Amino acid sequence: MKKPELLAPAGDLTKLKAAIDYGADAVYIGGKNFSLRVASENFSHDFMAEGIKYAHDRGKKVYVALNIIAHNTDFDGLKEYIDELVELKADGVIVADLGITDFIRTYAPDLHIHVSTQASVTNFATVDFYKKLGATRVVLARELSMDEIREITKRVPDIEIECFVHGAMCISYSGRCLLSNYMTGRDSNMGDCAQSCRWKYHLMEEKRPGEYLPVYEDDRGTFIFNSKDICMIEHIDKLIEAGVTTFKIEGRVKSEYYVATVVKAYRDAIDAYFEGKPFNPAHLEELKKISHRGYTTGFYFGKPAPNAQVYTSNSYIRNYELIGTVTSYNKETKIVEVEQKNRFFKGDEIEILLPGKDFITLTITSMWDEDGNEIDVAPHPTRKVTFPCETEVPEGSFVRKVKLL
Repeated sequence: MKKPELLAPAGDLTKLKAAIDYGADAVYIGGKNFSLRVASENFSHDFMAEGIKYAHDRGKKVYVALNIIAHNTDFDGLKEYIDELVELKADGVIVADLGITDFIRTYAPDLHIHVSTQASVTNFATVDFYKKLGATRVVLARELSMDEIREITKRVPDIEIECFVHGAMCISYSGRCLLSNYMTGRDSNMGDCAQSCRWKYHLMEEKRPGEYLPVYEDDRGTFIFNSKDICMIEHIDKLIEAGVTTFKIEGRVKSEYYVATVVKAYRDAIDAYFEGKPFNPAHLEELKKISHRGYTTGFYFGKPAPNAQVYTSNSYIRNYELIGTVTSYNKETKIVEVEQKNRFFKGDEIEILLPGKDFITLTITSMWDEDGNEIDVAPHPTRKVTFPCETEVPEGSFVRKVKLL
């Protein structure tokens, strides 16, 4: 049985490198145009070239999101952009629009087409239709059950099937939402979602204007559209047995620390499965050390239960915080240098997340500022701080600690 591809989000070059370094088989990125994540920095031509080279040098792949719901004017400059992707040797494009799909087949017939989840593919007949159009992969809608996926892979076996396994869930069908556009003028189908579904809402009865009723008995209101995040790390075996060939992680606007942590947890869990090992709960615990909304299995095992929503808040669970990234390590003195992100203290117990290895835990017994002065607290972001570390740690490793309440 072939290992599934682990596909990670990369909102910029730093996140791309983190995803690759921590175990992703491939990443998906967006250019400055035609991509559904305008909130992420996205890639200019030069950064895209560097990112693709970085991935290819390590035997990994890069797919480019070209998944807007296109209007007439969106075809202006499209051929030049596709020519650019071919020149840069992108491994494929993620497309939602049939017109853009046909455009790519005409002008770049060798470019692999992956049908986006925005296309809302929910059945074997539509998968077969896209296969006949020349698509090599279909990203299924998030609203499918495991049984439905299994039937699709059985009835249309000669095409790759990609499914989301981790990240934010949308309250609208496959992300086709007009709420943000209606409330703010920001079109989610053009990559500019304001996440209006995460806001606080009350009900108002037609004949009682101005009287706002809480949706349940709490006078602060309720976040009735606010879904928990999907997390399928405990069910890797079922996804593989259902014929899913690519495990997709959501989050191009998330931090590089988020990407590294999620990728590493799924990388370790997938590898352990193929080594015949039982699921290790430590992998799930790793995913609780990143910012998240609580976890659900979405539609995989039936329609989401009421506890799949977060009704009391739109805030994230943040039990750990990133306090810095490693900038260098001195093998002779066994001193690590860290660029600070958040405040930490002498005496703190910290964890360092390493690519390809288990994280290490240590207590900071002493530390120094950039001028070599011994300090008890590192209070200023972007400053360099050093402290003893017996284990050699590579540049770019992430340093975290339990968040103080």
